[in-house]
Amino acid sequence: MEVDESRVFRAEWTQRYLVVEPPEGEGALCLVCRRLVVATRERDVRRHYEAEHDSYERYAAEGERAALVERLRRGEAAAAPPPPPPPPPPLGPAERAARAGLGLARLLARQGRGWAEGAFVRQCLEETLRAVLPEHAGVLDTIDWSLDAARQRVLSIHRDLRGQLFTRAKAFKAYSLALDDQAFVAYENYLLVFVRGVSQDLQVHEELLTVVNLTRHFSVGALMAAVLEALRAAGLSLQRMVGLSTTHTLRMVGENSGLVSYMREKAVSPNCWNVIHYSGFLHLELLSSYDVDVNQIINTVSEWIVLIKTRGVRRPEFQALLTESESEHGERVSGRCLNNWLRKGKTLKLIFSLRKEIEAFLVSIGATTVHFSDKQWLCDFGFLVDIMDHLRELSELLKVSKVFAAAAFDHICTFEVKLNLLQRHIEEKNLTHFAAFREVVDELKQHLKEDQKIFEPDRYQVVICRLQKEFERHFKDLRFIKKDLELFANPFNFKPEYAPISVRVELTKLQANTNLWNDYRIKDLGQFYAGLSAESYPIIKGVACKVASLFDSSEICEKAYSYLIRNQHTLSQPLTDEHLHALFRIATTEIEPQWDDLVRGRNEPNP
Repeated sequence: MEVDESRVFRAEWTQRYLVVEPPEGEGALCLVCRRLVVATRERDVRRHYEAEHDSYERYAAEGERAALVERLRRGEAAAAPPPPPPPPPPLGPAERAARAGLGLARLLARQGRGWAEGAFVRQCLEETLRAVLPEHAGVLDTIDWSLDAARQRVLSIHRDLRGQLFTRAKAFKAYSLALDDQAFVAYENYLLVFVRGVSQDLQVHEELLTVVNLTRHFSVGALMAAVLEALRAAGLSLQRMVGLSTTHTLRMVGENSGLVSYMREKAVSPNCWNVIHYSGFLHLELLSSYDVDVNQIINTVSEWIVLIKTRGVRRPEFQALLTESESEHGERVSGRCLNNWLRKGKTLKLIFSLRKEIEAFLVSIGATTVHFSDKQWLCDFGFLVDIMDHLRELSELLKVSKVFAAAAFDHICTFEVKLNLLQRHIEEKNLTHFAAFREVVDELKQHLKEDQKIFEPDRYQVVICRLQKEFERHFKDLRFIKKDLELFANPFNFKPEYAPISVRVELTKLQANTNLWNDYRIKDLGQFYAGLSAESYPIIKGVACKVASLFDSSEICEKAYSYLIRNQHTLSQPLTDEHLHALFRIATTEIEPQWDDLVRGRNEPNP
């Protein structure tokens, strides 16, 4: 182990805590008060700074901090920080009314309610106030409840949130994009572009960058131009882009003609990684279902659900199914939404459990039940339910955010091992991990002769093999950076001889540092790398920023997709692209609007 550095002065403390190493070489000399901090442990230096000079944190930008240190070194002005700006005056009655209107507009937008519902909200509030606080009922007259006012408030909030995102984006050391072209509204398709950026202190931000109307940007070239314009507006250079997470539609991953190939070609730089692309995170269950539905099972099941929704709503045996459907996408649902809902493992499992009741229902209304006597179809149904349930489990793991891409890739690798196991089990006709399939086979055995074959293993081995190849293709790029992912996740267990040559010296130094080892054990990865000195470990810190910028989950995309599904009828009303963009931003953002700025600037022209 290397000598304990806990009592050694570190150069990075100068900018962080405004101290320098004194001429006698012991302790740390404060540049502000010229006092000597005798005990040179970082916690002692930090304690002095936070207790005496915390106000200097207002010099946060790197350039401002460096200039401050230089002034202090020269002994200029006790460099007292500028006095804090006076607090803004309290909001007046008109401004409080405007603030209430903005809050209401955001609430309606988040819930996917129409612009006209503000009037209904007013009626509810008026009725309540007249009964409880009649003397305050007149305050509602100070708020503008009109449709135009609601629209403008939503746009104002959107512009404020976008402005805050662009400000944060300037500090991104690395970023990745997620491109989701599975969103749709009425007859028009949209591309949702999300950005995940990482600052120097390993703060991760995931936000909606832009919404692109695919009807108006039909060609890949036009789509590319729209994405590049959004990056330019946010001040994000292509040289800082690390990864692309997409669906695996032809528009995205078409060979030599998909958006990904165009973006990667444009982002080539001698000073950065090749852009890492993976296409399996977004809508994993939905898109994988097309590879495993060997007998068009879902189309048949979709016809059953339509009949149940039209002629079997009052039947008690279907209430759990109908409740699940309504919680997903409301009472009214488009055919495409219904089809996508049926491509979920949870939904298929519920329908499979009701197959006897569904057969009895179909008989009662005179509909065909031919599939229930088709041995092959029933086996295919059971197999599909089981495979989709395994995919559901993986999809749930990939929805957990803030675990970093290394952990997400571990889930992918584990699932691929699981597929190999399932492949062998099917070959051996071992249905241990195929609960629904096994149930179908057991039922068929009761009606068939012992020497009759119930299913052909080859049929299902082909499906699993196809799924394995798709996973290999979707996550090929992550395998190329597997060493970087492992190094990021386990820097103290990674053997330096297996690391890239450029990082070996830093890695050896890091592994010998007992203080950093203790930090690694008690902190999560993000906190550990945030505290790692960029001066002492610039290469490792750079790798950490890049790996942390890769999308580690589909959470924000699922949030947008869920919002769309729940509010499909509201969103299919005539809306401008800017209003649609505003609604999606408000529904998915973690940024809080700057309410006072919005209120006081409400009469200023919009940017």
